[in-house]
Amino acid sequence: MTLPKFTTMGCRLNAYETEAMKDLAGQAGLENAVVVNTCAVTAEAVRKARQEIRKLRRENPEAKLIVTGCAAQTEPGTFAEMSEVDAVIGNTEKMTPDTWSGLAADFVGQTEAVQVNDIMSVTETAQHLIDGFGTRSRAYVQVQNGCDHRCTFCIIPYGRGNSRSVPAGVIVDQIKRLVDTGFNEVVLTGVDLTSWGADLPATPKLGDLVMRILKLVPDLPRLRISSIDSIEVDENLMQAIATEPRLMPHLHLSLQHGDDLILKRMKRRHLRDDAIRFAEEARALRPDMTFGADIIAGFPTETEAQFENSLRLVDECDLTWLHVFPYSPRKGTPAARMPQVNGNTIKSRAAHLRAKGRDAVTRHLHQQQGCAHRVLMEAPDMGRTEQFTEVRFASPQPVGQIVSTTISGQEDQHLVAASM
Repeated sequence: MTLPKFTTMGCRLNAYETEAMKDLAGQAGLENAVVVNTCAVTAEAVRKARQEIRKLRRENPEAKLIVTGCAAQTEPGTFAEMSEVDAVIGNTEKMTPDTWSGLAADFVGQTEAVQVNDIMSVTETAQHLIDGFGTRSRAYVQVQNGCDHRCTFCIIPYGRGNSRSVPAGVIVDQIKRLVDTGFNEVVLTGVDLTSWGADLPATPKLGDLVMRILKLVPDLPRLRISSIDSIEVDENLMQAIATEPRLMPHLHLSLQHGDDLILKRMKRRHLRDDAIRFAEEARALRPDMTFGADIIAGFPTETEAQFENSLRLVDECDLTWLHVFPYSPRKGTPAARMPQVNGNTIKSRAAHLRAKGRDAVTRHLHQQQGCAHRVLMEAPDMGRTEQFTEVRFASPQPVGQIVSTTISGQEDQHLVAASM
């Protein structure tokens, strides 16, 4: 039996869902297939998906080639028209056992080549409980899917649908199992994480979920939150930041820009002062807090002065880890119809932001010299601090364990642990 090969593009949620698909395909008995789980966040992501599909077809000429994920959901025709592709599966369909059973039983017979339904009609998050993936050190738990917001640049709601939450009891039970099997860190993931709970009875908030997990899973050493929208952070989440050392002091913020007019044109819900105020308040509660952030360079109508506001925001929020996205128009979004910035200007501004980000990381690493850290080992020679900073070790350490060390130096974009 030749097991299916899977390729994942894009976010951690995609990676989580790939693990679920592996289980579903295995249970269905699907053989000799290649599955590409695509991303649609930018036009470049779609281009790379097409490129990857062509490469995989050359490498696997006899395999059934299945395309799924956000790009398949938003542009099914694009992939159905590719001669390399045998089937296109939507984001809802890819998490359904019947889909994989149909593919395994009758791939080119009665099974439809394109199975992509209306994602906006989906009202529940499929609760595929994947008890850890990637490394044995860190597990990712999907608690939410979809997004109710309609930022003018973003195609993702059309790939993921409206916001749906996994009930807290289901999440807690899964985390308990993960801890019982030896995981020392759990990361909560979702498309719009701070909207968790809005569709559940009593409309709990993300902070309620965090406090509940920490209370009901006392043996969990480290809980981490992935990307959040700072304007939606609730009182209990701020309380957890202030009082719960097991909640890691690292938050990735969906900021997108540093200029108020551009933020309004993006249809974001915060202004630059909101972002600065949140960063100041969170760091006052937790002095060792570090921030990452998503920032878009070259959004339509962006002037040089407006771009400078994004650069200044890096310092004013004291950001460390930047995810810089050169703007690319996504067909079907309002921003694609706005006056566009010159492509070379976008590239230049993105490069400037990335350089700013490298300087921020270097400054952060320098501040850690001589500091003591508890490092979760991801490989025998590498782990991460509570702030998610990479640390290299000269001698092998037990993977998956939390190791105490002192920082003796820095190299490139990582720290160096003292000899142990």
